[in-house]
Amino acid sequence: VQLQASGGGLVQSGGSLKLSCAVSAGFTWEYFVTGWFRQAPGKEREELACISAKADSPFYSDSVKGRFTISRDVGANTVLLQMNNLTPEDTAVYYCATDFGAYSYAKMERLCTGKNLDYWGKGTLVTVSS
Repeated sequence: VQLQASGGGLVQSGGSLKLSCAVSAGFTWEYFVTGWFRQAPGKEREELACISAKADSPFYSDSVKGRFTISRDVGANTVLLQMNNLTPEDTAVYYCATDFGAYSYAKMERLCTGKNLDYWGKGTLVTVSS
């Protein structure tokens, strides 16, 4: 399984960006849990949002809830992260990760907050200017 994140760039504070994560698995990637994470300089990697086929709703961390939206296009093997109302504190390298399994919300949340997914892509840099 390989992942490729794209869509990062430079944006002004208050602006928006949409990140895309393309998953190459050799088959239709449907029953997976996938998430977005970020790591700012000098800080630990932070979970942002995760989505799973069997969960009633996606998981969002408090830091992005209401501003970021995660979605998936199963046919295109892609997971998107729409980011709105960006601030300089959102500046970081953004990563997507995935793992096998269609989990309930509770299990997905544990995997997400534990950053315990097996497959990780290279990140894409998001810079928000003030």
